[in-house]
Amino acid sequence: MKLLWLQSGGCGGCTLSWLGYAQGPLFDVLAAEGIELLWHPSLSADGLTAVLDLLEECASGRKAVDLLCVEGAVLRGPNGSGAFHRFGGGQAMLDWVLRIALQARHVVAIGSCAAFGGIPAAGINPTDAAGLQHDGVVGGGILGPYFRAVGGLPVINVAGCPPHPDWITETLALLVRGRLTADDLDEFGRPRFFADRLVHHGCPRNEYYEFKAGAQKPGDQGCLMENLGCKGTQAHADCNLRLWNGEGSCLRGGFPCIRCTDPDFEEPGHPFDMTPKIAGIPLGLPADMPKAWFVALAALSKSATPQRVRENATADHLVRAPTVKRTMPK
Repeated sequence: MKLLWLQSGGCGGCTLSWLGYAQGPLFDVLAAEGIELLWHPSLSADGLTAVLDLLEECASGRKAVDLLCVEGAVLRGPNGSGAFHRFGGGQAMLDWVLRIALQARHVVAIGSCAAFGGIPAAGINPTDAAGLQHDGVVGGGILGPYFRAVGGLPVINVAGCPPHPDWITETLALLVRGRLTADDLDEFGRPRFFADRLVHHGCPRNEYYEFKAGAQKPGDQGCLMENLGCKGTQAHADCNLRLWNGEGSCLRGGFPCIRCTDPDFEEPGHPFDMTPKIAGIPLGLPADMPKAWFVALAALSKSATPQRVRENATADHLVRAPTVKRTMPK
């Protein structure tokens, strides 16, 4: 399977994340999976002339592209010309992506920018940036809502800012083995093997969440949902089950989840580290929980909060350890 990786409007963080793949040397893993890297802007040594020749071969169908990976939002401006991003000063990246996508067996959007527009599409969006098959939550993007690659699948959105390196490599491996179907993608085209989980699953702060013992300021150990903007109960990703580099996640680093695998995460309508509330009730409730249930649960949980949990929640270190208690029958 031949892999071509193009980078459009983005920071390169998805590539940097992918290079942190912890399951073995990345190029050895790709070779073992039967993936040949035709070209990557950061990892290949080819000069501009050779690359332009390669892209023309791919766009014309003379060279097969099994896996077209696009990193970064595609810039459509000004006026639909794509001229804000000319590859090597020549043809617009918009045109290259459109032409090669029509020839590729599978098209994979790497990161939320390529999937949904992401950070480049925020605000007034002066470059008219968009994702490959989504413009925020709206289907369309540069390829249109009805696009299907030669292999029959829509654009596969390995979302995240950046995505976990495992998500990228495992998605490519599933495609190589023919084990990723339309049923394996959610409504936003994200592979379900990571998108059918929530960041909340496996969160190290779950005890504080259960007792609604919220952190009050950055550095506190308590739950970050009630006051500090955490959206882990709504975010579709397995970040706290599939740790980064075997040990890390945003929440383990003390940062609230900003739901970066979802479309329009870049414009929450409030500061990322603030939880908007109405009558003291957070707006960002768990995705599957009715508001009345949450209010009842919160009231009951707070009345039953152990003093240990209450004290630890607003401290930057463990101030009271769990009580040693024998549970064996006498």
